[in-house]
Amino acid sequence: MTVYPPFSTMLDPSAFVDDFARRGLPSPELWPVIDQAALARLGYPKQTNAAVEVLDRAVAQGLGSRPCIRSAKATWTYAELLEKANRIAGVLVNEMGLVSGNRVLLRSANNPMLAACWYAVLKAGGIAVTTMPLLRSRELAQICNKTEAQFALCDARLADELEATLPLCQNLRQVRYFNSDSVVSLDRLMNNQPDVFNNILTSHDDVALIAFTSGTTGPAKATVHFHRDVLAICDCYPAEILRSGADDVFTGTAPLGFTYGLGSLLLFPMRRGSSTVLLEQSSPEILLQAVQDFRVTILLIGPTMYRGMAVYTDRFDLSSLHTCCSAGEHLPLAVYEEWLRRTGVRILDFMGSTEMLHAFIGVPRDDIRPGSTGTALPGYQVMVVDEAMNPLPPGQIGRLAVRGPIGCRYLNDPIRQKNYVVNGWNLSGDAFHADEDGYFWYHSRTDDMIVSSGYNISGQEIEEVLLEHPSVGECAVVGVPHPDRGHIVKAFIVLRKDANGGDELSRAIQDFVKEAIAPYKYPRAVEFIDELPKTQTGKVNRAALRARG
Repeated sequence: MTVYPPFSTMLDPSAFVDDFARRGLPSPELWPVIDQAALARLGYPKQTNAAVEVLDRAVAQGLGSRPCIRSAKATWTYAELLEKANRIAGVLVNEMGLVSGNRVLLRSANNPMLAACWYAVLKAGGIAVTTMPLLRSRELAQICNKTEAQFALCDARLADELEATLPLCQNLRQVRYFNSDSVVSLDRLMNNQPDVFNNILTSHDDVALIAFTSGTTGPAKATVHFHRDVLAICDCYPAEILRSGADDVFTGTAPLGFTYGLGSLLLFPMRRGSSTVLLEQSSPEILLQAVQDFRVTILLIGPTMYRGMAVYTDRFDLSSLHTCCSAGEHLPLAVYEEWLRRTGVRILDFMGSTEMLHAFIGVPRDDIRPGSTGTALPGYQVMVVDEAMNPLPPGQIGRLAVRGPIGCRYLNDPIRQKNYVVNGWNLSGDAFHADEDGYFWYHSRTDDMIVSSGYNISGQEIEEVLLEHPSVGECAVVGVPHPDRGHIVKAFIVLRKDANGGDELSRAIQDFVKEAIAPYKYPRAVEFIDELPKTQTGKVNRAALRARG
């Protein structure tokens, strides 16, 4: 029998007053192996606040007057961002009563105030829970209740859904809205606070953020990441692959509520002294216009956006671009080749996960092999294994397993933790094969996750909503191939006896889902069938539905 040390000996003492997050960590025997040698090479002190290490340090190193956050309405320098983050941290502590370890829900499109709020939460010793602007009240309530969030900072333009959420969240005590002229808005309250703040010196093992990822079953899962994890993603992928510097300008479309967006658009640029362009809206033409107007040099988006942008490239000046990266879903070779043909810039594919916070595989700049996702990043070990966790030889398809300086920790979710972490390895849920040179090649998801236009979508979550519709008797949701989106959500529905199928009901059901949960999750295809195919054990045969298309 394996004997594990007391939990308290695995982590350095916490600086938090509120110990909710640490109590919610998995039991020691369920943890992934963390590469201590890789952490030692990164060299973070035992007391490390990631926001202070990134933002305050940049100003201390003389970058205060350099542009930091750019948007359609304003450009903030590093010093201006620090000042605003300090004032917001003052509001959180002095006006709202936050104590270290409290959770703060953040709700906004990508804009400078959201960036300032994120840094402020960490500086004050809070835990950031950043949500996507498309989420509806039922989804926000799940997040609030899972994290027991006590505070929220929200863009006033997104107030309606949050207001509808409040009666469903018993712990959410105070909300402040920003981008508002109200006398009680965050913008006004900031003016009452000093432009300096006594930062909370957190342990490197204290939780900095709780990020949510959609699973194959049930509602979104909460992943927990430490202050040292935030710094580790900044010091692995950007330094090795992007090789960015102070004159670089980043942009992309991923919401800061996705860890892909958080790292790529907020943390990576600032850790390297660069600037970032935050866009509240995104479309192919809007993004191309931003590249032209802001002279963007580094672009981090997904394959669907590259495909959509390709046909418009001749209308814009993209000469500033020198690095294009892709993640969120598999990069098809055809997309890579078309973008290269139209722009002359090669796309660097990479892969990460919310559970691992960000990237662990990336295409080497100096040896791009089109179609491959790349090789293991420094500090990470990656292998392809069979169902018994035995390593597979080159060329054989199996499950992707990874470990490194960061690992999966679900909040209060031991069952999912056991499924994701096996023998100390993190299983991403993807099927790959490796070649003789250590390059990894993607094949598919190993579970029922639907990946559509870079969004991870849980079929079961949609099924639960569909079953609330009065015409739906049974249903099953799967992903089916789509030329532009990779996959789309398709719902197979068995109607109740008194319902009649047809286009009108299909549209009504689609609208019903859009009203209940984020619109990007709605089934873009609906098929009414007499009976769902079942396995011998009585379960819905999703493979048969996917084959049906």
